[in-house]
Amino acid sequence: MGKKLYVGNLSYEVTGSDLQSLFEPHGKVESAEVIADRDTGRSKGFGFVELGNKQEAQAAIQALNGRDVNGRALTVNEARPREQRPDGRRPFRGHRAQREKLTEAGFPVEG
Repeated sequence: MGKKLYVGNLSYEVTGSDLQSLFEPHGKVESAEVIADRDTGRSKGFGFVELGNKQEAQAAIQALNGRDVNGRALTVNEARPREQRPDGRRPFRGHRAQREKLTEAGFPVEG
């Protein structure tokens, strides 16, 4: 199994094919996906790329993190595993201000 990377701060025009082309010079791209909003189909501005091994992934991080692509500085780092709640839903992350308000109101918030 390859090493999965998170790629953030993508312009909304970037496609999975664009991600693949961007990462190919750094290793074998096993998958490249831009995450889209399920209702609108519009890019959420981030995606995931899976490279063949850890060395290729580290090379890609070194080369591409902070690199300007379509006027935006990319964020590239190792993807974290998706966390699950006991009821099967993902934890609420939200914005810090939203989390603070919910915490002050007595609601448990992870993250």
